[in-house]
Amino acid sequence: MNAGDPAGRSFAAAQWAAPVAGLAVALCGAAVYALASLLALPAQLAALLAVAATMLASGALHEDGLSDTLDGFGGGRTRERKLEIMRDSRIGSYGAAALAFSILLRAGALAAVAAPSAVLWALVAAHMAGRAAIPLFMHLVAPARADGLAAGVGIVPRETAVAALVIGGLALLPLGLTPALVAAVLLAAWFVVLRRLAERQIGGHTGDVLGTLEQGGEILVLLAAASLLQHQ
Repeated sequence: MNAGDPAGRSFAAAQWAAPVAGLAVALCGAAVYALASLLALPAQLAALLAVAATMLASGALHEDGLSDTLDGFGGGRTRERKLEIMRDSRIGSYGAAALAFSILLRAGALAAVAAPSAVLWALVAAHMAGRAAIPLFMHLVAPARADGLAAGVGIVPRETAVAALVIGGLALLPLGLTPALVAAVLLAAWFVVLRRLAERQIGGHTGDVLGTLEQGGEILVLLAAASLLQHQ
């Protein structure tokens, strides 16, 4: 598939639904958390099981991207070497550490939120808003490679990117006005930081970078929820 293929254009135009896919993943995690709570499991165990359920539902796609990106950015000295490492299926020390921290931070945040109803909205907000910026990233940042999935999709239309952002922004609102605003600011800052880092490190984006964008966004929303919802 390349940018001129109808399949590539169709996939790019369908990226408005990225946060909708996040909703399905979030509901899986919330269902597992609720079941674990009914079985009187401690919040920490329920949260770990919920994170595991979201990883299973998504095929750990974004977690794989996070670990590959950290291995490449941290382990390569040249742009070419970084991209080569990111294509290597083996996980290195940077990737392993990033994956461990991602799981621990998300599980810890959910355990802090604790109440199953609040966990539901925290997961929905995190997974939908965490994916909502992916189309905009693909619209604004050029692919780092001439081949691969990112290059095949091409540039996501502006209206598609805006639609995804609107859907993701609406998903934050059930958290409450203050948590939603805090999460939105954190997501915007993360977008700017990762864009600059990706352009400096490898000259653009790859599928792994997009996975990293989602993981960072998901973590930030959950941390905002943990900070602002746990006493409500």
